[in-house]
Amino acid sequence: MRRYLWLTLVVSAAVMLVIAGWITSPSPISGAEIGQFDRPGDPERGRLVFAAGDCASCHASPGQSDRLHLGGGLALASPFGTFRVPNISPDPKDGIGKWRSIDLANALLRGVSPDGSYYYPVFPYPSFAHMSAADVVDLMAFLRTLAAVPGRAPAHEINPLFGIRRFVGFWNLLYFDRSPIEPDPRRDEKWNRGRYLVESLGHCAECHSTRDMLGGVEAKTRFAGGPDPEGTGFYPNITPTRIGKWSEQDIAEMLGSGNTRDHGRVGSSMSDVVDNTAMLPDGDRDAIAAYIKSLPARPTPRP
Repeated sequence: MRRYLWLTLVVSAAVMLVIAGWITSPSPISGAEIGQFDRPGDPERGRLVFAAGDCASCHASPGQSDRLHLGGGLALASPFGTFRVPNISPDPKDGIGKWRSIDLANALLRGVSPDGSYYYPVFPYPSFAHMSAADVVDLMAFLRTLAAVPGRAPAHEINPLFGIRRFVGFWNLLYFDRSPIEPDPRRDEKWNRGRYLVESLGHCAECHSTRDMLGGVEAKTRFAGGPDPEGTGFYPNITPTRIGKWSEQDIAEMLGSGNTRDHGRVGSSMSDVVDNTAMLPDGDRDAIAAYIKSLPARPTPRP
């Protein structure tokens, strides 16, 4: 009886490991979906996607002024350790010069690298996952026009437990929603465009929210502000609780010039964001403002 019990436990454990391995395995784009990314992109449209995605704020090499010098290396501190942003220049050895559009699509939409391993969600693929195929292809076309930057970013310095990338699969089960952002027929075109820019390309909730102990965004704090993961400040509440007196025009003006409603200026990391949103067409900034104004009011979490 004891041997039977042990055998049952061993078999059960083996079955559970197999199931866990299956449900946490990376899931790159496959089948008919691949064809969406097998076409030339428009680099000029890709330039706007690059700006809306705030790509330069993380991937530009620190210590130099060229925001298109995408050698990476920026250190991002977090409760899980320090992550280093990778080189995404067209360098064939240290950057993404050998990537195809489908490789970029897997990174952005699935959080999966060309070698089939997971990226850590410090890279905001949970938001980028809602990008359109056209925007991915156009972004790749733009990235290919930039200068190659030699040099690989230093390795991450994180807790060894989190060095097991397969564990990201469990995180994805809890927090990763890949469902597309469908246009809301009850809303106009401007609002729907703003929703796409805020929820996907702009990944605004990734910063303006509080995260739980596993690093996932707490739904009740979405857009209501939260601590900077680096422990250097607090991202503000951008729901009507905090900016209810701001008009759509006030928000659009801030996104274009950095000037705030109370005659101040944005600072810290938001100034980098404004460097990018200032490059967008007026219509996109107006759309972002319309969507932000429609957010439900939520109380600011305690720092």
